[in-house]
Amino acid sequence: MKPAPFDYIAPASVPEAVGVLAERGADSRVLAGGQSLLIELRYRTARPALVVDVNRIPGLSEITVEDGSVHVGALVRHAQLEHARFDDPLAGLFREVAPYVAHPPVRARGTFAGSLAWAHPASEWCALAMALDAGIELEGPSGTRTVSADSWFRGPFATACLPEELVTGVRLPRPPAGATAAFAELRRTHGSFALAAAMVVLRLAGGRVDWVRIGLANAADVPLRAMEAERLMTGERPERELLAQAAARAAAESDPADEPHAPAAYRRHAIGALVRRCLTQAVERAETP
Repeated sequence: MKPAPFDYIAPASVPEAVGVLAERGADSRVLAGGQSLLIELRYRTARPALVVDVNRIPGLSEITVEDGSVHVGALVRHAQLEHARFDDPLAGLFREVAPYVAHPPVRARGTFAGSLAWAHPASEWCALAMALDAGIELEGPSGTRTVSADSWFRGPFATACLPEELVTGVRLPRPPAGATAAFAELRRTHGSFALAAAMVVLRLAGGRVDWVRIGLANAADVPLRAMEAERLMTGERPERELLAQAAARAAAESDPADEPHAPAAYRRHAIGALVRRCLTQAVERAETP
C-alpha cells in the first residue's frame, strides 16, 4: 500500500519548524529517522496532511558530554550511540544496548529521540530513559520546556509532546563515577522487538550498593523503572540471595500483557531472569576493574 497524499516541508531551523507546527501541528507529523513513521504512512495507520522533515536543521546531530549529563540531539542516530567513544558508564551502556535495536540499516537512520517520541513499550531506549530519569527537551510557540521521563510516557505510542512542539534533544544524567552497567534482552529473532528486556546501572561503595537503577522494556504498557527493587538493594551487600530477591521484586513490579508468542506469566518470569542476569553482571564488573 502507498501512503495517502501529503504535503512536505523541510525547515532549515528549529524556529521555522516550530512555526510550521504551530500552524499545522494537529494534522502534521515530524520526520527525523523515519523508521517508524514511514511504516505508518505506508499502511495508512497515519494519514498526516503535512510531513515536517527536520533532517536539514543544523546542530541536532551532536552528543555532548557535560559534567553532570550527556546531551543527545534530536537527530543523533542509533549507530552514533553504538559507536560512542566517550569515557563514561553511559557510553558503555549505549554500546551494549544499540546492537539490539533492529538491524544496521535501521540503526543508521533511526534516532534515539525518535524512539522516545514513538514510545513503543518494547523500546530499549525508552527503558534506558526511564531508568536514568532522562529529560526530554521540547521547543514550541511558548518557548522551551523539559519533561522528565516518568511524565513523558503516557501509554503505548503516547507522550506528553503537544502537536505544536518539537523534540530537540534528550538530557541523560551521568551515572556516578565508578558505576557499572549491564543489559539483557529476550527476543524471538535477531532484530525483532523485545519480548522483555532489562538494564541495570549500579555502583558499589564499601562492598555495598550505594546507587542503583533498574529499567525494564515491554514489562507494561509503558517503560518501567523497578524502584521497589532498587530500594531493596540500596545500602545492602550484593550477595546472591539479595540479587535473587531484587530480581523477583522487579518481576512483581511488572505488568506484562499476553502476547501470541509470550503469555504474561512467561514474560514476567523472563523479566526476573533478565534482571538477575544484569544485576550479577553489573556487580561482577564493579568488583573486577
